[in-house]
Amino acid sequence: MKQRIQDAIASYRGEITKFTRSLVAIPTENPPGRAYAECAALLRRKLDELGLPCQVHEFATPANRETRSAQGYCLTSSFGEGEQALYFHGHYDVVPASSETQFQPRIKGGRVFGRGSADMKSGLAAMLYAVKALKDLGVKLHGRIGLVFVPDEETGGARGSQALAVAGLLGRDAIAMLTPEPTGGVIWNANRGAISLRVTVKGKPAHVGLECRGVNAFERMLDLAQLLREWRAQVAKRETAFRILPEAARKSILMLGGEFRGGANFNVVPAECSFTMDRRINPEENFETEKRALLEIFDRARKNGADLDIEIFQEGRSSGTSEDHPIALALAECVKDVTGKQPAFEMCPGLLETRFYAESGMPAFAYGPGMLSVAHGPNEFVAMKDVFSCAAVYALAALRLLGEDK
Repeated sequence: MKQRIQDAIASYRGEITKFTRSLVAIPTENPPGRAYAECAALLRRKLDELGLPCQVHEFATPANRETRSAQGYCLTSSFGEGEQALYFHGHYDVVPASSETQFQPRIKGGRVFGRGSADMKSGLAAMLYAVKALKDLGVKLHGRIGLVFVPDEETGGARGSQALAVAGLLGRDAIAMLTPEPTGGVIWNANRGAISLRVTVKGKPAHVGLECRGVNAFERMLDLAQLLREWRAQVAKRETAFRILPEAARKSILMLGGEFRGGANFNVVPAECSFTMDRRINPEENFETEKRALLEIFDRARKNGADLDIEIFQEGRSSGTSEDHPIALALAECVKDVTGKQPAFEMCPGLLETRFYAESGMPAFAYGPGMLSVAHGPNEFVAMKDVFSCAAVYALAALRLLGEDK
């Protein structure tokens, strides 16, 4: 059956490449959340073409600074019948492009170049054609494959996975979940959590010649930053037990100043300064405890006279599944069967949508074509041979976990 699956995938190579390019050509940049309806329509047409059912779930959220549009479209589908489900879950939004030419996908040396080619539109194609292979081969499953396509992964999932979870539509009867993030040949079995926020420190403007009448928001911001740096030093002493490279990346993270702004002119006391901070939480840490500790720092600054506002624009919990879990071992076997290489397990350095499934106790993993090192860059690409291999891995994993001999 492994050979039959690989032969089927090989016969689809032209279709898979064409569909990947079609997805990449749609500028689903997030923020602000462009072209979601167009991409959802393309995915729905592909599901119809493959003879698979499709449900579209529409979610609206208030626009904010990060997501300036309010409409999102989630698509769900399935193949097979039965109570237990293995979920293939992917997102169709992409980070903003460095130029519009990134939405003009090109092929060179067996690679597709363009924004989203690695993260993760080629992975969506691999998911779909894995199911097509099983369907065309007449495979009978003791259960079903659930297909889930969502937006908003790049900004926390408000109109995507989070909305589906709140509505009770995510991960029903799941035995496991797999998402095609660009893992570069490894399996991600854990992810960090995140609290991302913007702090705005307020002062009072005045001409430099009458500085005594003003309140310098920049200096107040520096005082707050010092408190946060002291906390960062404590946070960095903690390390995860999950494997991640380089070794220094095992430390828990508090990053300051990813974005900062303020001031009106060189000769005016700044009335307002703002900066972002990103707290990345290892799986061994408690999300609520870490959030509380962070907010207490701002409370302390207020007690010391600081006038400040906080906007939390992203929250996500960490998650982790043991690499010794039976489903982890089965997935690793499938990867080795297809690629000939034993995959390592690692923790993803960022957030993963695996967390929405792991919160319900489901084993959840990321394995997909492409490399994280190029995924958000100006020359993002994916090697199509890796897309074809991943499609075979997904189909083989579904067969192993849900096949007739189970």
